[in-house]
Amino acid sequence: MPSPAAIDRFRADLARVAPGKGRLALAVSGGPDSMALLALAHAALPAGTVIAATVDHRLRPAAADEAAMVARHCAAFGIPHAILAPSEPIAGASIQARAREARYALLSDWAREHGADALATAHHADDQAETFVMRAARGSGVAGLSGVRGRAVIAGFPVVRPLLGWRRAELRAIAAAAGAPFVDDPSNADPRHDRTRFRELLAATPALDPLALAQSAAALAEAEEALAWNVERLWAERARGDSPLILDVTGLPRELRRRLARRAIAETRTRHAITAPAWNEAANIEPLLDSLEAETRATQAGVMLTPRGDRWTIAKAPSRRSH
Repeated sequence: MPSPAAIDRFRADLARVAPGKGRLALAVSGGPDSMALLALAHAALPAGTVIAATVDHRLRPAAADEAAMVARHCAAFGIPHAILAPSEPIAGASIQARAREARYALLSDWAREHGADALATAHHADDQAETFVMRAARGSGVAGLSGVRGRAVIAGFPVVRPLLGWRRAELRAIAAAAGAPFVDDPSNADPRHDRTRFRELLAATPALDPLALAQSAAALAEAEEALAWNVERLWAERARGDSPLILDVTGLPRELRRRLARRAIAETRTRHAITAPAWNEAANIEPLLDSLEAETRATQAGVMLTPRGDRWTIAKAPSRRSH
């Protein structure tokens, strides 16, 4: 069992991200981090309020044995456990991203069906630091540098990360002290993955303190929340009409114009059921903003924006004529 100090610390951290008192679902892969999460939750929360699940992505032969290992450990402590697997094989490019999408879909559906208030994952400070440095190297803005959020909604279900202030090494020690079996995922050491290379960079650079980087990410997450709140207010005040949509951006800095432009594109695509070309919130719209500031009409993702001073008219782009 974890120490009393670790249990109290976990309770406090969990209360910050999941203030409810209901059932908590745990995503337990069988690695040391998630097994520590299982040990802490089992020790800190009332009996019957913790359930756990392991996703077998069916990408590695050993994954089935690892899921069975978690199931046996949960059974020994009376913790309800499920093994989940995708109905279709995960394949194609960006297989890690596809696996993540499938994993959260499975876990969210399972947690919802079993009456959980939230799904907890074992993301920790080292994960946060790796994400921060990786995204900084790619030139991410405030949203990207906010990293892993303490609270989020993924696949339509609340997800919480109570371990973001904990180091990987101390979680491994907690799992070992609790007598929990665990395995190290070989993909974590695969140099083909970006995250592996940045993990090695952090390990070789003591000046890059993971806890300090995680704190920076948390501060940026608060800034992101403030920006998102401001955009909602501005949208309610300054967006008018349906088709076309009129948006007043008078006096706004570029960052708020950027966010409102993204919102306008997304809203217009939804209203007109535009599905092609592809669009996502991470798409580069800097050339679009440059054109609008130069008072030049521009089109992106099937949406046409026409500036008239600081008022933008946003509508579905006309179909291209075939010759």
